[in-house]
Amino acid sequence: MSVNSAFGDYQDTIDEDPDVVAVARGRRGLVKTAFGGEDDVTENFSSGSLRRATQLKPIHDLDMVVVYDADAHPTRGQDGDSAEDALVHVQGRVNTLLGYTNGTSSNLVRLAKVRNHSVKCFIDAPDSGFTVDVMPALRQADGTLLIPEKLSRKWVPADPEYLIRQVQDRHDTWKHYRPMVRVLKDWRLDAAVNMSSDVKSLVIEVLALTCLPTSGTRAQALAKFFEAAIDATYQPICDPANLCGEVQPDLDYIGLRAELEKAAEHASNAVLCEQVNDIANAKRLWRKVFGDDFPAPDGEPTLGAGAAAAGAAATGLGYQPVKDSPQG
Repeated sequence: MSVNSAFGDYQDTIDEDPDVVAVARGRRGLVKTAFGGEDDVTENFSSGSLRRATQLKPIHDLDMVVVYDADAHPTRGQDGDSAEDALVHVQGRVNTLLGYTNGTSSNLVRLAKVRNHSVKCFIDAPDSGFTVDVMPALRQADGTLLIPEKLSRKWVPADPEYLIRQVQDRHDTWKHYRPMVRVLKDWRLDAAVNMSSDVKSLVIEVLALTCLPTSGTRAQALAKFFEAAIDATYQPICDPANLCGEVQPDLDYIGLRAELEKAAEHASNAVLCEQVNDIANAKRLWRKVFGDDFPAPDGEPTLGAGAAAAGAAATGLGYQPVKDSPQG
């Protein structure tokens, strides 16, 4: 099996079952239909990783944005009680439209709770299982949104559609873009085991925008991503639309950089092995990056001095550790 085929098999292990995705999209459609009939709603659309097709299994939540007519709600957008009032309004409409026992549009939601920016709707069982987050918003003149923030009692700018467009543009250029984002999201889960914080999936999506190439093989693109992402972690990782600030203020940047450096070394050497047709060792190195879910070679030896010498002779490059960055 080639390295390319191995990546195909690995993708199959981390991607959600299409039937599960279809169920999630169906539930999303029920919410969209319900709010689409509201007189004071000008538009509503899905956002989040499922909309961008960068979701990692298991799918456990969906995001919906409901844009209201500002003329119908003249106090919205103002600091004070209007932020929480908007969320409470959505909570009430969810119960009326989608309540499990008596929803007028469908019987989907068992429990709806007001959170900081949205109303979390529990579908399968209270406080567990599948949820839909419904976020009220106002459309601004420049096309961005204002969304309520309960804790600060303010309305804050946001532009979830920016990331949707950016991901779509990159995937249109390179058909592996979305799948590789999902691969990297899976990688982050193992990386976080050695860190002092989790790594939000959005951190990976933002890094992918600037660090993941949109050409070449999957192996080549991933190797370049890990190298480029090392330098990217020397700056705060911020909302790509430049509206919401740092994506994860508590992120362990030093720990993430260390994990990226390890992955970059293995990935670079895996690409060199593949270039000299040392497929077995290429796969072994990718398994060091992605773990046992990545397909293993069939009983072939691990990376040794002979393979390293062959790689150096064929490419003019040796199997060397990643060089220290200029920042040290």
